[in-house]
Amino acid sequence: MRDSACYSALELANFLGAHVGRVLTTMSLAVAILLMGAFWPATASAQEWISYNSDPRNILEGNWQSCQQPDGRYAEKIYDHYVNSVPQFEVHLGPRREFAIFKGVQEEHREHDDPVNLLEPYRVLMNEGSRARQHWEIPSLNLSFTVSLGGGSTMDCESWYIVLTPLDKPSH
Repeated sequence: MRDSACYSALELANFLGAHVGRVLTTMSLAVAILLMGAFWPATASAQEWISYNSDPRNILEGNWQSCQQPDGRYAEKIYDHYVNSVPQFEVHLGPRREFAIFKGVQEEHREHDDPVNLLEPYRVLMNEGSRARQHWEIPSLNLSFTVSLGGGSTMDCESWYIVLTPLDKPSH
């Protein structure tokens, strides 16, 4: 035989109200966590590097994004290039429109306006409104380096397409 319960309208309303309140509280918490997760990367990721591989001869190819950090400065990424465990050079991407290539690799940060920076100019200038592109050839390291400001760049983030390749042309 089945037990049956009989509730008054007031008891049923109290039960349903408490149950619905718990469901809404749980849903509100879940929505808050989702919203926080959706907006967190925008502030946590002040820099982003997405690597491409359209040509195996390219040493470095991809999209570099330098965004403004909470302290107002823009992010910088440094790529150290080694061949057979021997340091060859380091490439500085950013902050913002600054780029540098230095012979050798060192732990201490080097300023981009340092005369040993092999890129001149080291700061890419804007031209034609919101376009910017710069190409350098560095014979001493046998390098060709091109940077182009990408679409989607904003006041807070600049997106750059980067290609670093050997200067020598393959023989046919």
